[in-house]
Amino acid sequence: MMKHFITEDFLLTDEPSRRLYHEYAEKMPVFDYHCHLNPKEIYEDRRFSDIGEIWLAGDHYKWRLMRACGVEERYITGDASYREKFERFAAILPRLIGNPLYHWSQLELKRFFGIDTLLDARTADDIWHSANAVLQSEQGSARALIRRSGVRALCTTDDPADDLRYHRLLAEDASFSVRVLPTFRPDRALQPEQADFADYARRLGETAGVSVQTMDDWKTALQKRVRYFAQAGCRASDHSFGSPDFTVWNEKDAERALKSALAGERPTDTELAAYRSAMMDFLGGLYSENGMAMQLHLGAQRNMSARLMQTVGADAGGDAIGDTIVAASVAALLDRLQKRGRLPRTVLYPLNACDNDKLIAAAGSFQDAECPGKIQLGPAWWFNDHFDGMTAQLRSLANIGVLSGFIGMLTDSRSFLSYPRHEYFRRVLCGLVGGWMARGMAPADYSVTGKMVEDICFRNAWSYFRMDA
Repeated sequence: MMKHFITEDFLLTDEPSRRLYHEYAEKMPVFDYHCHLNPKEIYEDRRFSDIGEIWLAGDHYKWRLMRACGVEERYITGDASYREKFERFAAILPRLIGNPLYHWSQLELKRFFGIDTLLDARTADDIWHSANAVLQSEQGSARALIRRSGVRALCTTDDPADDLRYHRLLAEDASFSVRVLPTFRPDRALQPEQADFADYARRLGETAGVSVQTMDDWKTALQKRVRYFAQAGCRASDHSFGSPDFTVWNEKDAERALKSALAGERPTDTELAAYRSAMMDFLGGLYSENGMAMQLHLGAQRNMSARLMQTVGADAGGDAIGDTIVAASVAALLDRLQKRGRLPRTVLYPLNACDNDKLIAAAGSFQDAECPGKIQLGPAWWFNDHFDGMTAQLRSLANIGVLSGFIGMLTDSRSFLSYPRHEYFRRVLCGLVGGWMARGMAPADYSVTGKMVEDICFRNAWSYFRMDA
């Protein structure tokens, strides 16, 4: 059986790259400042029945590629056993060479399970038993997998109506030293076009102790929830948009949008745009006031397949890269906040890679002395989360912005096995910077480049999100 191509020097093709990784990047702890892990599962130290469950129960990355390889839905999200699903995935994995999932999967097998053979149909049975033996040992629980990955802290993604019970329990649990912090994710509060908006507004209002009838009521409810999250240790908010137009500004239209939505009616497109502009302006000010960063994920086209949405549901692999974001839209939001001294630390994540240079340049117009890189281009996201995408993002940031101030990698994942993505990113980063050194494009001074690598891998994000506050 063929041994792994993932050796000690995977992706490191010259001596400076190898030295930067092994002497600097590799030893740094992980701060996973944006993920979708379930805090309840962390608190209860969830155990997994087998590798099929932990790998395939909720991974839409794998689901998309299994469909693309012609696997029947029964073996993806259907009623087949996890053993059968694992076997189907193993059979298609050799066909995924060139896709980042091929690297991630082999890295996960090697790092968590010590498996040094490539997964395919021939090796699936042996790997099934070897991986399951680890999962059924003390090394295979949710907490153990996090600890083994060198995680210092992580931030989950949480609805404003959440009571944050498990975050509080984890904060009180001296047996688990990894900090698990909530993130304020008010997407449902920004979607008055959805049929269930009125029900959601009532529920959030009840949680906040506010009867939501007017825009002022709605703002009061959200303000109370932001403060509640901040008191629970929240360091950031998160928002997901397609291509919003924040240049639309009309408070009366925003109020009409809310009134229509609370009455169970759909606002007009103009009212929706005005509502989102007004609410992001309000929320951005709250984030600044409460010491929380604002993360904006931009450019996703959600639920493109009506059939898939009807049969499987959301977050099942039916999303794609949408249109680019207009620079004037992002600038309008940041400018309104900055004029009032209410601009929070902001991370911009474009899904359309064509927006990288545009947003780095826009960010440069709004920097100030509060902290280095106050307005950041986030790491290559989702469909860009691969070797070429990471490299392009890092190059653009170096060319147009300040690479040394970059806050580095995250998992953006629901899986406890996703932490090798940090290793992958670190290898890409060291390969890029080391390559510059090897070609004489950067000084051969490891006290400078090594520190920069360490900062990007951990320290910049730790400082940016005020983890020592």
